[in-house]
Amino acid sequence: MRHILIAYALMSLIIFALLTLLSYGHGVGYVYIYWRDWQLQTNVWALFIALAVLSLVAQSCWYILKRYLSRAKRQRDNVFNFKNLHPYEQLAVIWLLDAGRDQQDFIQRVFQHSTLLQGVMDARLANMQGQPKKALLALNYTHSIAFELAELQRIEIYLAEKDAQQALTHLEFLHQHALSPWLEDVAQAYQKRLNVLWAKFALQFPWAYLRATQYGHLPTPSKIVWLEQLLQQFEQANPDDLNHLKQRYMDLLPEIEQKTSEVKRLWLKLLVRLEDMQSYATNLAEHLLLEQFHEDVFYLWFEQQMLQSSPDYNDTEQHIMAWEEQYASVPVLSFAKYYVYRLTDRHHEADNLMSLYPEHVLMSYLRVQHALKQQPELLRQLNIIFENNPNHITIKL
Repeated sequence: MRHILIAYALMSLIIFALLTLLSYGHGVGYVYIYWRDWQLQTNVWALFIALAVLSLVAQSCWYILKRYLSRAKRQRDNVFNFKNLHPYEQLAVIWLLDAGRDQQDFIQRVFQHSTLLQGVMDARLANMQGQPKKALLALNYTHSIAFELAELQRIEIYLAEKDAQQALTHLEFLHQHALSPWLEDVAQAYQKRLNVLWAKFALQFPWAYLRATQYGHLPTPSKIVWLEQLLQQFEQANPDDLNHLKQRYMDLLPEIEQKTSEVKRLWLKLLVRLEDMQSYATNLAEHLLLEQFHEDVFYLWFEQQMLQSSPDYNDTEQHIMAWEEQYASVPVLSFAKYYVYRLTDRHHEADNLMSLYPEHVLMSYLRVQHALKQQPELLRQLNIIFENNPNHITIKL
């Protein structure tokens, strides 16, 4: 239908130009039509417009009727051979059956005459067959208009080949590259695919992702997994990796409070491992505890206070008392207050706390510790068990 309208518009412009030229100096002309009892008197311009409109209406009605009859015929027909389907229908069947790997020869034949997509599809199929060199070679012959699609394929190949530097280079280039106009209708799908590749890169190369100058494209679930991988691989990081980690947090600092609680808690667990980021860790922990009480966050905060060269016991106690007012019946606060009392030589007040929360594991630990104070070897073994925490937290009190 679109082609019909374009053709009529083009022909109308040509006839309009001719009529304008022929009418110059002679007027618009006169037309008289007499047929049976009908009479029509008009000019050439009006006749031309009327004929053009009638022709367009007739052509449109015929096009719509033809499509309707063709669709009705296909609904009545029985398909006995896959080859009798339209190529688009064949591709749709393969897509619905997720049979791309099994039907690679057919897909390649369908696109072999496409100057726009042949190179991209050849590269895609070669990569699926585990032939990255052949795939990269095919991309060299891709049409320039399909540049973005070719770049997406290159990134997938580099990720499969574990080439972090090349993958990052092409990801950053695409991220700041203006999308071609012909892809505007699928811009959302394109951006979603690009974000998926960013997530794959971050999870495959967690420390290399910190070197990216463009970020903020990871969905929250992927971001959580990425931060967990940084924690798991923290001992493998070099000084340069740690500097990039610090810089990334500093870049995120203005918006860190808007992140989800899980993301902030993982950042906290990273910050407490960085010696020169302790003040930021303390601020983040206090922000989290103000929002909602988390035992693991409180452990980290309390440990940081106790491990300072000159702990401020009064400030620590004031924070604990403020949280006791905000959150009722939290055994871990009594557990922490016990150590503050002991360290400030208020032993009687500390002993009084041990009778609280008889079923809680931390308070039970204090009671067992108190009972074993005359048996240093057993006390040492108890501390070894307690100080090894599986949630990336080391408690040393």
